[in-house]
Amino acid sequence: MTDAPSRIATDIDFDRDGKQASFLRAPSSTNRSAYGAVPIPITVIKNGRGPTLLMTGAVHGDEYEGPIALAKLARSLQPDAVSGRLILLPALNPPALLAGARLSPVDGLNLNRVFPGTADGSLTSTIAHYVSTVLIPLADIVVDLHSGGATLDYIPCVLLREQADPARMRATLAAVMAFGAPIALVAREPDDTVYLDTVAERLGKIALLAELGGAATVDKGNLAIAELGVQNLLRHFGLVAGAVVPPAGVGRAATRLMQTPDAACYATAMEDGTYEPFVALGDAVAAGQALGQIHFLQRHDRAPVAVVSRRSGRLICRRPLARVEPGDCVGIVACDYPTPG
Repeated sequence: MTDAPSRIATDIDFDRDGKQASFLRAPSSTNRSAYGAVPIPITVIKNGRGPTLLMTGAVHGDEYEGPIALAKLARSLQPDAVSGRLILLPALNPPALLAGARLSPVDGLNLNRVFPGTADGSLTSTIAHYVSTVLIPLADIVVDLHSGGATLDYIPCVLLREQADPARMRATLAAVMAFGAPIALVAREPDDTVYLDTVAERLGKIALLAELGGAATVDKGNLAIAELGVQNLLRHFGLVAGAVVPPAGVGRAATRLMQTPDAACYATAMEDGTYEPFVALGDAVAAGQALGQIHFLQRHDRAPVAVVSRRSGRLICRRPLARVEPGDCVGIVACDYPTPG
C-alpha cells in the first residue's frame, strides 16, 4: 500500500462532535473541466466516545439497495442518538452510479478490483487509495453494501471470510448474524485480494460485505432487509441504544449460516447463447444436476448444452440476463457451514 498522501480533499473534521454532511473532492481533469473534481457525498455523525463504523454503498453503480439504505440513515440519524462515530458514504463511486454501470465511465475501472489503490492513479484508484489510507484507519468496523448489479441476483446475504484469529472470527460472525439477512455466508470469492473489505481485514478491522439482491432493480423486501440490517449493526456495536431485531421479529426465517468453500460453487457458461434456467433462487441442488441449459437460437438444429452444478447445496445467486458468453457466472451454489462449537 502506497504511503503517498491522498489527492482527495474534504472540509469534514472527523474528530468533531455533531453531524456534518459534505463531500470528498476527488480531482478529475477532463476536456470540459481542466480543474474539475468529482464530489463524493459523505456524512459523519459523532457524539462522544465509542466505536467508529464506516459504511459504504455504490462501489458499483448498478447496485441500489445499499445506497438507498445509507442515504436514509444519513438524513434521519441525529448526533444525540449516537455513542461513537458513524462515517457514511452512500455513493462512493458517483460516475458509475450516474451511469448505472459496474465500471466507472471515467477510466473503465472496477472500484472493487483496485484496492488499496494509488495516490497518483486514475480517479477510481485515487478513491480506493483515500478509503484505504484515510477512512479505513479511522474505523473499527467496515461494512460495504453491494448487490449483484445488472448481471447477478442474490438472495440477500452478508459475507465474511475465514479469520486466522479465532477471536476476530467470532466477533465478525456475531456482527454478520446481528445484521439478520436471510444468509450469512462464509465466502471464498475469486480475485478477492483487491476488495475494499479484504483491505479492511488486513488492517485489523471487523469487515463485512453485503449482497442485497441485484438485477439492477430495487426490491421492496431486499431494501427492508438492508435498512433493518444497518440499524441492527448500530445497535450491535453500541452506537445507538436498543436491542437487535432478529429476523423472527419481522416475520422472517432465521439467518442461515452457509459457505462457498471453493471454485466449484460457481457455475459458469462455456458457450455463447441464450440461457434457460431450471432452478430458482433458494432451490436445493445436487452435484451433477443441470442448473439450466444454453440454447443456440440461430442454430435451432443444435441441441442445447447443460450447465451442471459441481456442488450440492442451494442456489443463492443467479444470472438474470438470458444472453451468456463463455466465462459468465450463471449461478452460485452454497452449502451449509458447520455450526461453530
